[in-house]
Amino acid sequence: MAVSVTRYQPNLTLLEILEQRTRQRFPPPSTKPQIMEFLVEEWCRIPPIDFQTLAESMLRMSGEKLMPCVLITLLGLTLMESAHGQHMSDEPCSVQILVPGLKGEEGEKGVKGAPGRPGRMGPPGEIGHLGVKGQKGIMGHYGKIGPSGVKGVKGDMGDAGSRGPNGDPGVPCECTPLRKIIGEMDILVTQLSNELKFIKNAVAGIKETDSKVYLLVKEEKRYTDAEVYCQGRGGHLTMPKDEGANAAIAGYITEAGLSRVYIGINDIDREGHFTYVDNSPMSTFSKWREGEPNNAYDDEDCAEMVAVGDWTDVACHSTMYFVCEFDKDSG
Repeated sequence: MAVSVTRYQPNLTLLEILEQRTRQRFPPPSTKPQIMEFLVEEWCRIPPIDFQTLAESMLRMSGEKLMPCVLITLLGLTLMESAHGQHMSDEPCSVQILVPGLKGEEGEKGVKGAPGRPGRMGPPGEIGHLGVKGQKGIMGHYGKIGPSGVKGVKGDMGDAGSRGPNGDPGVPCECTPLRKIIGEMDILVTQLSNELKFIKNAVAGIKETDSKVYLLVKEEKRYTDAEVYCQGRGGHLTMPKDEGANAAIAGYITEAGLSRVYIGINDIDREGHFTYVDNSPMSTFSKWREGEPNNAYDDEDCAEMVAVGDWTDVACHSTMYFVCEFDKDSG
């Protein structure tokens, strides 16, 4: 396209001229092709200018939507001026406008790309099927001796025996003095029976140390009842506070043929904090079996000693034999 050069009035600035001519010829809104053609014509008619100033002016006139077209046009004009080293207002302009071509055909399929990076870990899978039943394991360790069973019901009365022969006739006597003597003897027999019962409960005998006397009571009682029994005779359930005392009591149990007895240790007042029944702390000595105390079933607040001398915690409502201890100076 050839365009003749026309000079503008000298009293007007370049920007004023462009703005005036644009408003006169293309009142808003205007299309891109119209404004681009107008810019090419104006380029050939104006003197050399600062193209940055020209670009800013045309952007204000055309709006932001025409920015790409305006900048491309100015860039092309700038390159043309730089190449020739002079303004083209002295000769006709020859301008080519390049516009994007049509969309081409779809290209060939590219080669397979490299493997991508490992993805994120997926969610847990579903629970699998039940596996094959395993073989029977070996027998475990023996557990602690269980509590005594409930007392059985009384059996049926046996058949009556045959009548025995009559005895010899008695000798006549005066009964009144004898009745008085018999009454006194009954009282004495009752006292002796109680003492005999106490002695029978100590069949294995009495053990002594330098400062203690130990009595094994072979009468099954609950923990609290056993302690009451010992207190009633001036003592307590045995409280082994050193290795010597513990060994003496363990030997006592073994000689009597027993497997376990109550001892005076519990955590009834504060769970997990074992003390002796006289409220003294356990600070220097203990003989707990490995894994004990374990408070199984949340019901083991008292203690027992087994024949080898180890301690385990047990339920206080279980009944078993027990050992009382007495200070020698209290007897």
